[in-house]
Amino acid sequence: MRARLMAVLRPVGLAVLLCAASSALDHAHAADPNGIVVYETDFGLKDGAVSAMRGVARGVDRGLILEDLTHEIPAYNIWEGAYRLNQAAPYWPAGTVFVGVVDPGVGTERKNIVLETKSGHFFVAPDNGLLTLVGESLGVEAIREIDIEKNRLPGSEKSYTFFGRDLFSHTGARLAAGKVAFADVGPELERMETIAYQRPEFADGKLVGTIPVLDVQYGNIWTNIDRATFEQLGVKHGETAVIHIFDDQEPVWDGEVPYVDTFGDVAEGDPLLYFNSLDNVSLAINYGDFASTYGISSGPEWRIEITR
Repeated sequence: MRARLMAVLRPVGLAVLLCAASSALDHAHAADPNGIVVYETDFGLKDGAVSAMRGVARGVDRGLILEDLTHEIPAYNIWEGAYRLNQAAPYWPAGTVFVGVVDPGVGTERKNIVLETKSGHFFVAPDNGLLTLVGESLGVEAIREIDIEKNRLPGSEKSYTFFGRDLFSHTGARLAAGKVAFADVGPELERMETIAYQRPEFADGKLVGTIPVLDVQYGNIWTNIDRATFEQLGVKHGETAVIHIFDDQEPVWDGEVPYVDTFGDVAEGDPLLYFNSLDNVSLAINYGDFASTYGISSGPEWRIEITR
């Protein structure tokens, strides 16, 4: 997965991201940081890494509100980190500062950045594609490279493997507390790294999208195909759709499933197509695990096609 991911990383200009964001919902004008810091990492909670990050933030300002998005991103899975950020960030108030750390390249020459979105949110993260989806959906207002010498935790100058604590949490906390202005974080950048993936589209009687993530607790398949794109296919409620799922170009599963509202609309053990809480096309088995049953995973290389 790590090798595949690096293969699809590509720099995308600010103008391209702004174009992609133009189709999103209207958002509030940019806001000042509001004292809230939200953390996302792939660290897990088995050791003291997350606590150390939170401790650094408390050291900056004890009045900060510190919250957790998740610390259960699979190790090194930048794409899933990008998805989970985008899943949650729009529901936080403008001015919230997100600290995202899924960073297999920690300590290398890759950049460290802060993204300000048009919605007024701030994202502190490595420049490795982790901010791909929030940049698209919330819109890019500005990107700055963190000046490490000015913004890292004092005394951490010889630490190269824990930027989550030494740089990202420290910078995010200072930004949220108003102790450093966004404009003073470092020089402005014109672009950031993004991850290439299949956008949802309808052409020649076929829907195509990606499986960005699984509903991991239940094994449901979440796609990036939105309701408006799905409706172009013309499948009516109660009718069946034909599904083809691929890992890269390798066919993994195909079948017919009914389009219904919720799990209980089909018999126990039967598959279904429904819209999840993000209003995207999803697949499930009522009282079952679609992903494990059919050997399906997720990521930018997983593709789904739907026909009538």
